[in-house]
Amino acid sequence: MGKLSLRLLRLTRSNVKSKRPCLLNTLHYASAYTQQDAGFSLLELIIVMVMIGILSAIAAPSWFSFVNRQRLNKAQDAVLASIQQAQQTAKKNKLSYSVSFTTDSTNVVKVAVYPSSSPGILLSDKRWQSLGGDLQIPAGSVLLSTNIASPNTIGTAISSTAYDSTTQPNTITFDYMGTLPNPSFGTPPTGSTDAPGLKIVLASAISSVSSSSSVKRCVIVKTLLGSMLTAKDSQCS
Repeated sequence: MGKLSLRLLRLTRSNVKSKRPCLLNTLHYASAYTQQDAGFSLLELIIVMVMIGILSAIAAPSWFSFVNRQRLNKAQDAVLASIQQAQQTAKKNKLSYSVSFTTDSTNVVKVAVYPSSSPGILLSDKRWQSLGGDLQIPAGSVLLSTNIASPNTIGTAISSTAYDSTTQPNTITFDYMGTLPNPSFGTPPTGSTDAPGLKIVLASAISSVSSSSSVKRCVIVKTLLGSMLTAKDSQCS
């Protein structure tokens, strides 16, 4: 029995020794195969880049439109806040206050709230502030227009704003009670009993945004009491 066990042990050792080179060769070939196929092929990289380009082309317009609308919403909120500030300050101080809007030579929208007794304020006056302040509205990204021909009086059409130190055409004035003295809200269009009202209109200045001209936001002062509402797109025309 002992001799048989010894023979079996020798045979087992002999088989292991004979198989060891084969095992080593297999590991060597597997290692070489793994090293040769590591990473991506040029074709795979090209396919991935083309797919990224296609997805970007699809998503970019939607993203730019979203950013554009968010920017106009911020500008609309800033316009509304400025008009409300003028009205509230007039009632608080028991004085007539005005809010004026303009666009300077660098296409930055400006707003000023000041006592109505002040003469035409210069564009260098510290009361002129960039619209939105710290709301991160990029300079020149928003176009401003109004239908205001003179304080509290609408004109024949909505037109872009430009600074005028003498007439201040883009001005809304509140008296000491917070109401509008001698307003003219225009004639209601055919088929409607609603007058146009005093409109401050905002549009995108970025021509690359699809249909940017139809995307608008506005604030409308509608009544003698200074009631305000916000509107968008076709309602701002």
